[in-house]
Amino acid sequence: MKAAVYEAFRGPIRVVDVADPTPQAGDVVVEVLAVGLCRSDYHGWHGTDPDIECPHVGGHEFVGRVVAVGADVVSLRLGDRVVAPFVCGCGQCEPCRLGQHQVCRNQQQPGFTRWGAFAQYTTVPFADVNAVVVPDSVLDASAALVGCRVSTAYRGVVERGRLAAGEVLAVHGCGGVGLAAVALGRALGARVVAVDINDEALALAGRLGADDLVRADQVGDVPAHLHQLTGGAHVSVDCLGHPATAANSVLGLRALGRHVQIGLFPSAMAEFAISRVIRDELEVLGVHGLSASRFPQVLALMAEGRLDPAAMVTRTIGLDAVPEALPAMGAFASPGVTVVTSL
Repeated sequence: MKAAVYEAFRGPIRVVDVADPTPQAGDVVVEVLAVGLCRSDYHGWHGTDPDIECPHVGGHEFVGRVVAVGADVVSLRLGDRVVAPFVCGCGQCEPCRLGQHQVCRNQQQPGFTRWGAFAQYTTVPFADVNAVVVPDSVLDASAALVGCRVSTAYRGVVERGRLAAGEVLAVHGCGGVGLAAVALGRALGARVVAVDINDEALALAGRLGADDLVRADQVGDVPAHLHQLTGGAHVSVDCLGHPATAANSVLGLRALGRHVQIGLFPSAMAEFAISRVIRDELEVLGVHGLSASRFPQVLALMAEGRLDPAAMVTRTIGLDAVPEALPAMGAFASPGVTVVTSL
């Protein structure tokens, strides 16, 4: 098969011929139909993920058709069109038994701990637990985004943030996850405030249902602006991952609000507005993806037309464009989501 391989972190990415994958016990092999280009893949190529060993094939947000089934797999058949979370749980450890596969103690991550989907074929581990059949009405480019950005936003906004109709949701950073958070906030009937420094990203957020668009670099004090505009957010999500956006998210909350940290910080330690957390009894919640057991709820929103990830997609490319497109993500030059559809 052809795959986009890098031999060293920050090194050249080349589309080359490599051996087709074979399924180990519990795995399925899928023919990749579409795969999202995500900043987590950029961070992996950049060398910030300790789980990655070179040579490596990235790509963790994909939809594929099952072409081979490993021993012990009982719920999947050849030809099934499936998605999988970027965190694949083992199904056996304590978090998995609680239905929280996204924090599995034995997790596997296609595109990180093992080769991913910037290739013609890839594998889904613990497939009976993690491979979810996609409804026929959901198109490939939309289905692919369920593996990371859409499901992660769902976990942050719906499950961790517990956003309710009529509440205020503030979304800091309108990349892929942020745009998905905006769309989910609209689907839930909340007032959605999108915050970014890019006019194109904010315009996309507006088309996805944001009620208020805030240029963070033009309003001066972002939290003060949010309080003046809305009285403070009930739920606020940092989808970028930076001390400044995290602080703006926390400080822009009203009393008893919920801050959800989705974006990864560039370093393991950072300053945090803990005094405000104490004073206003705020909740600080982390998100590490969504268990495959709740993917059907996300797919149902899409099948019903209440959530349309296709509206986030601004560019489709072929596998041969990945070597140039992935490193270019560091420049934040292309708002919206890029999906690889020609593999």
